[in-house]
Amino acid sequence: MQADHVIRALSALAQEHRLGAFRLLVQAGEDGVAAGVLAERLDVPPSSMSFHLAQLANAGLVTQRRESRSIIYSADYAAMNALMGYLTENCCGGVPCAQDAACLPSPQRKSA
Repeated sequence: MQADHVIRALSALAQEHRLGAFRLLVQAGEDGVAAGVLAERLDVPPSSMSFHLAQLANAGLVTQRRESRSIIYSADYAAMNALMGYLTENCCGGVPCAQDAACLPSPQRKSA
């Protein structure tokens, strides 16, 4: 994953409603959620929700499809996993973490 894509994804998630929408989409699974339902659940006006979803789509974090008159959004799990992989790529100095000490800063990590 390239740094510019990472920055775009993190920027999109660095807003309360977009982060909330993305978390709801991750929880919803592959079926996704209609934009109107997301707006209701987050108590955001539909026009604002459309703007936030467009930002997430532009960052490559969500996909959309039309079903009748609704637009259904789904989390892009491959993009999410790529982002997480990029962020944790050099975790623990490249040494695999022990399960009970996963990704703790070095001074807090127990020696194996």
